[in-house]
Amino acid sequence: MKILECKKLSKAYDSKTMVLDGLDFELEGGKIYGLLGPNGCGKSTLIKMIAGLLKPSQGEVLVCGQPISEKTKALVSYLPERTYFSNWMKVGELIQFFTEFYEDFRPDVARQMLKELGISEKSQLKTLSKGTKEKVQLIMVMARDAKLYLLDEPIGGVDPASREYILNTIIGNYSPDSAVLITTHLIHDVEPALDEFAFMGFGGKILKSGNADDARAESGKTLDELFREVFRCAIY
Repeated sequence: MKILECKKLSKAYDSKTMVLDGLDFELEGGKIYGLLGPNGCGKSTLIKMIAGLLKPSQGEVLVCGQPISEKTKALVSYLPERTYFSNWMKVGELIQFFTEFYEDFRPDVARQMLKELGISEKSQLKTLSKGTKEKVQLIMVMARDAKLYLLDEPIGGVDPASREYILNTIIGNYSPDSAVLITTHLIHDVEPALDEFAFMGFGGKILKSGNADDARAESGKTLDELFREVFRCAIY
């Protein structure tokens, strides 16, 4: 089943700045997709359009075959690049808020993941480190039983030692009929989790895409090495 379809999608903020230009992109259920590209290439803009936070200049976005609406927004669980929770809240209050706001939120799943990390529900967000806040936010997002998970740079702000846990959390908490879209420029770290990939260049152009295992087998290279090759060995 196609979870996401982007058709001839374009976004311009002014007459001179075309962030996305005629993008075609599809995601099927049961897979984790990596949208990989340098900072500023349009990854976050695309994510925000899929989430319904930005309107495309041209083209359309379909989630489970439906155009963006309140109904499709209920099918999408979105992790923005920056934390957005209020610092005065306690972790337990977040669980209560998500339980009341989202019909598909699974509080038992959230509590189990918090327990694994040793994060108390009594902790106030302002007392937590930046990395721990980002883990809490990811837990809230992945504890929903959504059709599409949009994760914008989910490992960008955490220490390398925590990245494996975060990737395992992503892998272990989505259903076979859902899809996960991860945007990042940290290809080496996220590569083990990916089923499919797409390299996005500036202007929102997909330069190379496909099955991650097939690409590695055919080229004899990692996705990180292929990425550097496609972008002429630029270091991100």
